[in-house]
Amino acid sequence: MTDLPRPPVAATRPHSFERHGVTIEDPWNWLRDPGYPNVTDEAVLAYLEEENAYYEAVMKPLKPLADTLFKEMRGRIKEDDATVPQKDGDWLYWTDHETGGEYRRWWRRPVGGGEDQLILDEPALAAGKEYFSLGGFSVSNNGRWLAYAYDDTGSERFLLKVKDLETGEHLPDEIPGMLSDIVWTSDDKGFLYGLANEQWRTDNARYHRLGSDPAEDIELYKEADEGYRVGVGETQSRKWIVVSTGDHVTSEVRLLPADDPLAEPILVAPRKPGREYDVEEHDGMLFIHTNDTHTNFRLVTANLDAPGEWQERIAPSPHFYMTGVTTFADFFIVEGREDGLDQIELHRYDGGAGQRIAFPEASYVASLGDNPEYAMDVLRIGYESMVTPGTVYDYHVATGELEVRKVQVIPSGYDASKYATERLKITARDGTEVPCSIVYPKDFPRDGTGKLYLYAYGAYGYAIPPGFSTARMSFLDRGVAFAIAHIRGGDDLGQQWYLDGKLEKRANTFNDFVDVAKGLIERGFTHKGGIAIAGRSAGGELMGAVVNSDPELWAAVVADVPFVDVLNTMLDDSLPLTPGEWPEWGNPITDAQAFELIRGYSPYDNVRPQAYPPMFISGGLNDPRVTYWEPAKWAAKLRATKTDDNVLLLKTNMGAGHGGKSGRWESLHEAAEENAFILWQLGVAQPE
Repeated sequence: MTDLPRPPVAATRPHSFERHGVTIEDPWNWLRDPGYPNVTDEAVLAYLEEENAYYEAVMKPLKPLADTLFKEMRGRIKEDDATVPQKDGDWLYWTDHETGGEYRRWWRRPVGGGEDQLILDEPALAAGKEYFSLGGFSVSNNGRWLAYAYDDTGSERFLLKVKDLETGEHLPDEIPGMLSDIVWTSDDKGFLYGLANEQWRTDNARYHRLGSDPAEDIELYKEADEGYRVGVGETQSRKWIVVSTGDHVTSEVRLLPADDPLAEPILVAPRKPGREYDVEEHDGMLFIHTNDTHTNFRLVTANLDAPGEWQERIAPSPHFYMTGVTTFADFFIVEGREDGLDQIELHRYDGGAGQRIAFPEASYVASLGDNPEYAMDVLRIGYESMVTPGTVYDYHVATGELEVRKVQVIPSGYDASKYATERLKITARDGTEVPCSIVYPKDFPRDGTGKLYLYAYGAYGYAIPPGFSTARMSFLDRGVAFAIAHIRGGDDLGQQWYLDGKLEKRANTFNDFVDVAKGLIERGFTHKGGIAIAGRSAGGELMGAVVNSDPELWAAVVADVPFVDVLNTMLDDSLPLTPGEWPEWGNPITDAQAFELIRGYSPYDNVRPQAYPPMFISGGLNDPRVTYWEPAKWAAKLRATKTDDNVLLLKTNMGAGHGGKSGRWESLHEAAEENAFILWQLGVAQPE
C-alpha cells in the first residue's frame, strides 16, 4: 500500500516540572484534559478525532481483509452458545446467547422441573448503548432477589439495581458508583458492597437494607490507607462475609457473620508489610492461604476464637506454587502450578496426601469452574490447551472420573491434528530459563523463514495461560506461528517469578521478552524483522520498552491501552490507581531512586531518534486504568521523534474504556482490524 495520507502532527506547548533535582520537559502534557474524567477540551478532542480519521484512512484498504478475518473468527463461534447448567440451591442457573446476539441472557429453572425463567436480559439493557458491561451479579440465598450492576460508558462506574425475580419488577433501590462484588446476608434482607470514592478507589464496605435509602447505608469498614483497596466476598460455606483490604503486596482480612453483618468484625491477622493471605472456613476452623514464610505460599489453619494463631497444614514447596484454597463440606481443594502447569489437588480434612487430578496433555490450562454450593460431590472444572478447545468437565469426587459436559463447538470446523504445540525453555541473558509456549501449523518451516506472533504481559503477578483461541487460528491457517513468552513479572513459575520482574528488577521483564524472541530466531522459528508483537495495558508498557531497546527485531507492534507514561502517572497521586500502584512500580514522589529507575525505562520518556517498526496503538477515552492521554502523548512523541516512514496508528475509542468495545461481535471487529494490520506488516496478506 503506497501513498498513505499525511499523519497528524500534535502541537507542542511548553511544560516542565522539577523533581529530585531533575527537570522534565513534557510538551505534549496539554493532551491531558484538566477536567478529566470529563473530556471537553476542544483541542484535545480535535487531535484525537484527527488521529481516528487518519486511522480510518490508512485502514480503509485493509477493510476487505479485516472483514474476511471477522467472518472467519465469527464462524468459529457458536452463535447460540450456552453454558452448562449448574445447581445452586433450588435452581439450575445458566447463560446463553441468542443467534447474532452481542450479550448474554441469564436463565434459571427449578431443580425439580418447571419452566425456564429469564432473570436478566443483557441485550435489552444494552439496547441503544454504545457500550455495556455487566459487573456484580448476585442472587439472594432464597432465590427471590437479584442484585446486579452495570457500566454503560466504559468508565467502570457501575449502577447497582435490585430485581424481584418473582414479579420481574425492580425495587427503587439504586446505587450509583458501585465498584465491588455483591454479597447477600443470610436473611436476604440486605447485601454488602463497596462504593467508589471521588478518586475512583473502593475504600469501604457498606451494608444496604432492601427498601431503604442508599444514603442511609451503613459503612461497616473504612480504609485509611489511600493505596489499599477494599473488597467484599464470602466463604464457600456462606457462613461468613469476607471484608478484605490490601495493595499488591500486603493484605488484611476481617470476617463478619453472614447472619449478623452489624456484629464486631473478626480481624484474622493485622496487616504486615509484604504478607498476603486469604481466608476460607470449615466447621469453625479457618483455612488461610499465605506467603508469610515462603514466596510459593503455604496453607495454615486457625480456630475462629484465635484467628491469629496459625498452625501449618500444608508446608510450602519450592516446586509447587499454591495459588488458592477452597473449602467444601467434605474436602478442600488446593490449586496451584508446578513448573508453570496448573494443578488441582483434592484433600480430605482427616489428613493424608492430596489427590491430584490428572489431565491428558503435557501443556494445558485447568481450574475450578462454577461450584457455588458447599456440599458438593461433583466439581465443575475448566480445561483447555493451545490445541484443545475449551472443555467443561464434571469431576466425580468418589470415583475420580472426569466426565465431559461440554466441548467448545467450532461451527466452521477444527482439526487439531493440523497443529503442533511445544513448551520451550529459552535462556535469558542472565542465565535464567524462561518458558515459552508456542503453537504452529504442522508444516511450519524451521529454517528461519517463518513469521511469528509473540505475546506477553509480565506484570502484577498475572500469568498468561497457554490456552485456546479461535481468533488465533486465522494466523495459524496463514502459516504464522503464535507464541506466549512467560516472562518474569508474571507469576507463571511462582511468586518469586513475579518479584523478579518488578520494582528494581523491572528490566528483567523487558530483557526476557527480547531474549525469548532471539531464542526463537536461534531455533529457526523466525528471523529478525519477522516477528509481530503485542501487549495490553502493562503489556503495552512492555511493548514500549522493547521498541525503544530493540526496534529492529519487530515487524509490527500492537500496543492496546498501553501504560507508557509511567513516570508522569506514578508522580500523580490524584489519579485513581496511582497510590495502589507504588508497591508494583515504586513511588517516585518520595523516592529519588524509584524516580531514576522509572525514568530509565518509562517508554514515553525514552522515545529517541531512531527507526521504529510499524505500530498500532489504541486507547479509550473513558479508560480509568490507563488514561487516554498516555497512548495519545506517546503516539505524538513518536511521530515527532522517529526517523522512519513506517506507519504509526493511534485509535481512540471515544465511547469505551480499558476493555475496548463491548459485545461479542463489536470486540471481534476490533480484533479483526488489529489482526489485519499484523498480517499486512508481516507480508502475509496485502491490502486491496
